[in-house]
Amino acid sequence: MIGDVLKRMRIIYGYKASEMSSELGISASYLSEIENNKKQPSLDLLQKYADIYGIRLSSLILLSENMEEAEKSGKGTAFIRNMMAHLIQNMSAATGDPDEE
Repeated sequence: MIGDVLKRMRIIYGYKASEMSSELGISASYLSEIENNKKQPSLDLLQKYADIYGIRLSSLILLSENMEEAEKSGKGTAFIRNMMAHLIQNMSAATGDPDEE
């Protein structure tokens, strides 16, 4: 579900729930409902997430779809590990981390 992906990305990027809700312009309770898959975010809200993370909306949606498929096939944990490693690598490249050169 998209809420799982959004929550994991928030944590990976180092945002507290209160910070993310403020960035998105939504209440903390609404963010919690999204992250716990009780509410589905609108496309406009997903675009805000994509902007915050510096990715395309289509990439965010594809990531969610791929994660759902991986979880159904029993490969969810491996998918999450790979996703986290890829995100960390991208973040290091974006910040010019000297360890990555």
